[in-house]
Amino acid sequence: MPRAIWKGAITFGLVYVPVEVFPATQSERTGFNLLDRRTLDPVGYQQINKRTGKAVQHADIVRGYEYEKGAYVVMSDEEIKAASPESTQTVELLAFVEASQVSFLYLDTPYWLAPDKRAGKTYALLRDALAASGKLGIASVVLHSRQHLAALVAVGPALALQTLRWATEVREFDAVKRLPSSAKAAGVSTQELQMARKLIDDMSTDWDPETYRDTYLDAILELAGRKAREGKAHELTPVAAPAPERRGADIVDLSELLKRSLGKRSERGASAPPRKTAPKRGRRAA
Repeated sequence: MPRAIWKGAITFGLVYVPVEVFPATQSERTGFNLLDRRTLDPVGYQQINKRTGKAVQHADIVRGYEYEKGAYVVMSDEEIKAASPESTQTVELLAFVEASQVSFLYLDTPYWLAPDKRAGKTYALLRDALAASGKLGIASVVLHSRQHLAALVAVGPALALQTLRWATEVREFDAVKRLPSSAKAAGVSTQELQMARKLIDDMSTDWDPETYRDTYLDAILELAGRKAREGKAHELTPVAAPAPERRGADIVDLSELLKRSLGKRSERGASAPPRKTAPKRGRRAA
């Protein structure tokens, strides 16, 4: 179990539920370190004064809020916390909304909430009442020195806290140009729309996150392991650029593309065995 990153309480009317917040995700990104190619020593990160170009010691670094271009107010961590002490200690439930009303565009980072030793009963009460309602709790919380809007969600035996983006952080779709007003206005025929819906139906399945893998990360791990096994860990191997793929005349007929897609799906469904869940990755190559 990861370490709790925050301790406080959910406030729900006059109900007070002491909880701890745990990360609900872990990074699987491809990570590369910067090295000095002459010695393969890691290249460190250094804080630099952007005006003078000189290194700055950690003790000389403070937080500053830019209230005008180039003008800052400096603040200590204690001043920031004291500015709103209660908000740093509570998940304050503000309202309850239908889950379907919260667009996925607002979803940010998920966390697990665990009750402390005193809060088992009230935690279970809130979790089960929330699950029975089919709604989300909309809350305000401060994490990592920043206030967040968040959704409180009942997930099986647990409560999860999903931070949300503020309305000002989500761009409206009218900011995106050249959006067709409808399929018909874009010249899509009824037959083409029916074929597209048939293709969606054919590709529909139950959501199983274990089915999908980061194939880019798999390829990097395989490459790192192979170079290490071959004794080439410290060599940069020249790689010839792949020849451009030769393609026939591009198909611009949408109906023909849909027919071909449906045909491929039919062939795959008739001959391909069911996909198996890929094994979990082991430790990354050094």
